[in-house]
Amino acid sequence: MLPLLSSYRLLTIALLSILLLVVGCSGPRPILYPNNHLKQVGQDQAEADMEECQQLAENYVPENDTATVAGNTAIGAGTGGAVGAVGGAIRGAAGSGAAFGAAVGATAGLIRGIFQASQPSPTYKAFVNRCLNERGYESIGWK
Repeated sequence: MLPLLSSYRLLTIALLSILLLVVGCSGPRPILYPNNHLKQVGQDQAEADMEECQQLAENYVPENDTATVAGNTAIGAGTGGAVGAVGGAIRGAAGSGAAFGAAVGATAGLIRGIFQASQPSPTYKAFVNRCLNERGYESIGWK
């Protein structure tokens, strides 16, 4: 039982580290082509315009919601439980294998859901790109 407990602790630490990394990263932003308009207004004004366009997009474009996170968590738990049960059955402990697999799968699904929910949707990006374009900027991608 002790090696399994150590595995749980190690897994928990690893997953929490990944979660903190994902949540701590700033969101993607448009990359602007250095056209004449950008050169005329300067980087500070461009940053202010980007912020304003992103705020407008947040007001008008539906966000990825908690249903995405919950769905990914449930799918991860189900998949992990099934894989864990099979692996546990091979070792003669299907129940504990299923529980461990479900826990790992749920955590992976949660992290995936949080990451997806933190990423802007294609509609959000299109809204921001159009807003910037109407102000004279040319977005060439997102970073």
